Amino acid sequence: MTIVRATEELIPELLASVGALFAEDGGRHDPVMDADWPRRHGAVYYRELLGDDAALILLARADAGPAGHLVGRLRTSELRPGARVAVLESMRVAERSRRAGVGSALVAEFTEWAAENSATEFRVTAFAANEAAIAFYRSHGFTPFELTLRRG
Repeated sequence: MTIVRATEELIPELLASVGALFAEDGGRHDPVMDADWPRRHGAVYYRELLGDDAALILLARADAGPAGHLVGRLRTSELRPGARVAVLESMRVAERSRRAGVGSALVAEFTEWAAENSATEFRVTAFAANEAAIAFYRSHGFTPFELTLRRG
């Protein structure tokens, strides 16, 4: 398994992983999630991110195809002028590659990139019902910060 920065040529692999994330996670935990978004809009969205210095797109690749992905971004806010937040926007590890260190390797690359870009904190959002994702992120030092409540 290798981790590489995404390029234009790797967009189809990225979209396969992102599409699987939308189907597995969003489709399971959010009944109104547009699970078809990656197919319709993903190529344009991720191509634009490739040219953004405040964005990172990683692909974990294995002989059997994409093993996962991570999309991260750097954010600043006028409301929190001292913070440069590294947001882990999207991450997935293919089922066949789970529990093999792929997710940890992706997070390590993201953390290193963010530190090199002067990030002062890290954030990730997960569905409250996705206990496995929450446990994974906690094992990498993420702790609760905000709580979003919804009424449907």
